Amino acid sequence: MGTSMTTRMPGRADEASLVSLGEIKELAEVGRPTVSNWRRRFAKEVLGTGGNGRMPFPDPVGGSDSKPLFDAGDVASWLDLRPIPDAEPEEDGTVPTYGDRFRRGLRLRGLVALRHELGSEDRLIVDALAVCAMAGEGGDWYPEYLPEHLLEDAENADPRVVRAVRDLIEELGSPAAAADTVLGLAERLESDLTTDTTPLAVARLISTLAGPVGVLSSGPDHPTVINLCAGTGELLFALDSIKGRGGIVAVEPDPLRRKLLLYRLFAHHCTAVDICAQAEELDTLRPWEQRELDLDPDRPWGIPSGDIVLADPPYAAGEREFDEGGPLGWALEAVNRLKPGGRGLVVVPSWTLSRPRGTTPTPNMRMREELLSRDAVEAIIQLPRRIHPFRTGAEHALLVLRGEAAPEQRGEVLLVDADRIARRVGGAWTAYVTEVVDAGRSPVDEEAGYFPVSAAGPRADTLLDGRSVLPAHRLASKEQGLDHFSATLDARREAAVALPGLKEWIGNLGIARRPEDSAVTHRKVGEHLRAGQLRLLAGHRIRESDIGDAGLMVIGREEMLGALPLGRRRIALEDLAEYPQAQTTERGDVFLLAEHGVRTLVDDAGGCVLLAPVQGLRIRAYRKFLAGEVLSDEVWMRPHPLSQLLAAPRNQHRGSGSLVRRVSVRDMDLPELPPEEVAELEAILKETDRQRADVRRQLAALDNLALRLAAGVADGDLALRRRPGSA
Repeated sequence: MGTSMTTRMPGRADEASLVSLGEIKELAEVGRPTVSNWRRRFAKEVLGTGGNGRMPFPDPVGGSDSKPLFDAGDVASWLDLRPIPDAEPEEDGTVPTYGDRFRRGLRLRGLVALRHELGSEDRLIVDALAVCAMAGEGGDWYPEYLPEHLLEDAENADPRVVRAVRDLIEELGSPAAAADTVLGLAERLESDLTTDTTPLAVARLISTLAGPVGVLSSGPDHPTVINLCAGTGELLFALDSIKGRGGIVAVEPDPLRRKLLLYRLFAHHCTAVDICAQAEELDTLRPWEQRELDLDPDRPWGIPSGDIVLADPPYAAGEREFDEGGPLGWALEAVNRLKPGGRGLVVVPSWTLSRPRGTTPTPNMRMREELLSRDAVEAIIQLPRRIHPFRTGAEHALLVLRGEAAPEQRGEVLLVDADRIARRVGGAWTAYVTEVVDAGRSPVDEEAGYFPVSAAGPRADTLLDGRSVLPAHRLASKEQGLDHFSATLDARREAAVALPGLKEWIGNLGIARRPEDSAVTHRKVGEHLRAGQLRLLAGHRIRESDIGDAGLMVIGREEMLGALPLGRRRIALEDLAEYPQAQTTERGDVFLLAEHGVRTLVDDAGGCVLLAPVQGLRIRAYRKFLAGEVLSDEVWMRPHPLSQLLAAPRNQHRGSGSLVRRVSVRDMDLPELPPEEVAELEAILKETDRQRADVRRQLAALDNLALRLAAGVADGDLALRRRPGSA
């Protein structure tokens, strides 16, 4: 709760103290309708008739009728009477008001405006944090204990910044809150600091998984915390409590961030935290208890390992995959720095986990397999997409690492899809994920599950099989809470009622439960591709100018989504000749669009050209089957079953990607069915498609009739009347 601003008489306000309705909305952090409602409901004319002693909304003191201007002090005093709903009380028991929020926003606006006069957002932030650090450490009384560069920055700070920050400290009640608020202005100041800031939700999750590191606040046995990429300290300050604690080490190579982190620590009264420029300095860093208490002088210097090791380094999408110092190098460094029984928490780009092993393993793949084979990975948590507001094109995961695995957890890793969890539970996802990690399971199977690192057998589903280890690609299960037998009987009954002409055919569909002793196994599409049973057809990029209305049919995203009818777009053979890599499809190929779900379509004729991102899958044995060269029971899969099984819910859920959700075709799976079941399913699905096509033609005919009737009446050319005696 801050002190009220001096209220000026109307007509005597200077321009700096005037605010518009839009600025009131922004500074009070409410919607524009709220401000308009305040002004209308609490106008003098309205309160004059109703009374009740309520204070009217301030009158304009300038501007025009279309854009009135109000005295900021008058507005702040009026907003002081309005508590913020559901706000937590302050330490003194008072409830924050919109006036507090408005006044704070007004001060911050003035601070941000100084950036243009200083000419540098970094200079403004350094000056402001230097003032906070001096206030936090009592620099006016004990300057001899402070770093020289802090004294120099505080001495050279712009007087206007000093006044604004001191007012902010008084407003917020502490130098620590003021320092955190100034760093929160980095985005408004257009500072590059924001691009590397750990999002609050991720910092909260890491803090919870790290455990109560601040419980043991003193003594030589409290947990040692190492932050390998500290930035401006978001992960450190998210921990349970670091105030007055030793045994905390931050590594930050950037000089500016290192300085800001130190000043922020001083503002929080945290002087027992060491800051290094490189991780190698940890090996020569002298422990605080030796420096302050001079305990055990024969003990070697250095803090080479910790109970908790954190890292959220700055990454770019696809960066350094072929570099030995790639992103997973941070995870290896964290593992090497962990004490037995310790825990590491490292944020990595999800591509480091999803790239498959090629013929020549990349350094990224080698590091991934080293982490897994060393049993150093406790859990892989796929974070919600777009979790980093300034890295919208990248997806991230959190690796939970261990110094030593418990006997019952050796040889397995917990995969957690926090993206799916966040879509289901909303903002409570961090607490839910923590519970899942602690319990080792989730009520929804496709959200979490243990996977073996290695297992016997050439077809074992393990994390060292060279495929993606991203949770969304590995986790799949039956639809939860659904009895497929009952649901299918209900669907058959509804179809018979809706389509009485097909009642006999629908009734002849035999549906039975599969015996428990004949469980179905699944194989990844990638396995079928490697075995030569399937062939993947890539989509092509063709200039729009080469696509017309004659020639071979073109199948692109629009056709798969139903936005364009099949056959509307075509390409002439002479134009196709300019694309030597372009291939045409064969009869029985399956079109596949794996964006925002899975959509499939069977090519019943062949001779189509696929446009990226549409892909195709070809059953290699099907062409010989059509030619009569192989028997029916020798064909392991048919086109229509392949199409429907690929689009099943268990594959729809495997999407990943920050901007466009894509499903990895190779990570989809298919059930292994006997040839006779595949043939029966093919016959049923082909007939179902034929009946659906008939119904669609009927609907299209009715739609066209309704269109022509409405168009004729609208233009005044038709007069409609039903024949006598018609119903």
